[in-house]
Amino acid sequence: MESPDLQAEVAALAQALVRLNTVNGNETAAADLLRAYLEPHGVECTLYAHDPARANLVARIRGTGDGPSLAFLSHTDTVIADPEAWQRDPWSGDVVDGELWGRGALDMKGEVAASAVAIASLAREGFRPPGDLVFVAAADEESNFSPEPVGLEWLVGAHPEAVRADFSLNEGGYGRLPLRDGRVMYLAAVAEKRTTPFRLRFRGKAGHSALPALADSALAKAAAAAVALDDWEPEPELIPEVEAMLCGILGEAPPAGDALARAAAVDERLAELVQPLLGPMLAPTVLRSGEIANVIPGTGELVCSCRLLPGQTSADTRRLVREILGEPDADFELMQEHGGTRSPVDTPLWRALERWVETAEPGAQLLPDCTAGFTDSHWMREAFGTVAYGFFPLREMPAHVADGLIHSADERIPVADLAFGVDMLRAAARGLADA
Repeated sequence: MESPDLQAEVAALAQALVRLNTVNGNETAAADLLRAYLEPHGVECTLYAHDPARANLVARIRGTGDGPSLAFLSHTDTVIADPEAWQRDPWSGDVVDGELWGRGALDMKGEVAASAVAIASLAREGFRPPGDLVFVAAADEESNFSPEPVGLEWLVGAHPEAVRADFSLNEGGYGRLPLRDGRVMYLAAVAEKRTTPFRLRFRGKAGHSALPALADSALAKAAAAAVALDDWEPEPELIPEVEAMLCGILGEAPPAGDALARAAAVDERLAELVQPLLGPMLAPTVLRSGEIANVIPGTGELVCSCRLLPGQTSADTRRLVREILGEPDADFELMQEHGGTRSPVDTPLWRALERWVETAEPGAQLLPDCTAGFTDSHWMREAFGTVAYGFFPLREMPAHVADGLIHSADERIPVADLAFGVDMLRAAARGLADA
């Protein structure tokens, strides 16, 4: 299992990464740091940059033949951090009571460091797989649809030969899920929902606020639409990934309408995981209308997040809006459309992960999961047909605790979980090579 030496190594590298402020930018500093770490261990490194300040690192151990290639995917940018809301400096990289503190510790510089140490340690040992082992530390994942992409979205188009892989491992997936009855499940994301945020622009008639009957408030229309969209609940349905997960836990696939109750009867954490996967999710997020108190506004704008099930498209988004709102006096604008991809589980990489779970925690079981959001994995699936899984389980920190710290104050990760991740990634690479 985990080596004490590798634990110290991954902790030091993760500390150095966290101490770099890469809030939606400056990723070249992280790429340079990783190259300086990897090259002395014999790992081939190349930097690719559409923007000189936002470079992507691609590192590899070249394969000996034409066997399957594996990519460790990651990103080095982070979301913002307000130091006033933190107990510690978000870029301190302090290790306190066995936990590494700082922005990106969980999302996802910890996994960046684990991936780097995994490939470096394998290179030191003379590991030569039949297909390339690739490590991608990409920029621009957190910026949420840059007008000019510079990360993995750009790489798969501009430098496909650098990042093409048969299989990949990335963030995503719930990870380790202990149940109330004592059983332990490990959940790896093999699919992700599709994001199709949209904007509704409402029209009315402006007027004096002292004479509201003579006006037609676009603000009121937008607000009413926001309430209706927020109140809407989907008709439950079971996608294959959730059905397989529940079969593994319940011993059978329940009717879709009973799935949430059956999951809650087993464990409340399971119910929290299943609930957003039973149908599309709508969440109004932005409402704009009006400027001053004495004018009823004649225009209004509502932005809504929409997360569809894998396989659904923006046509389903438009259908939902019509079903909920009828034909609103508004213009519909689809803002983006990404994700919604899935991968099979009957693969040598899945079996390698199953063997690792059995070794890491005897009696535990690996089951498929679907990510309620989406990750960079979908670029690989769409560009190359890559079999992509989201899997970086934590053993020391409960997954629901980690979820509450991601993109929040006081983000941190147990150092032991960094080493746990190194062990998993090494086992995945070796297991796929052996297959």
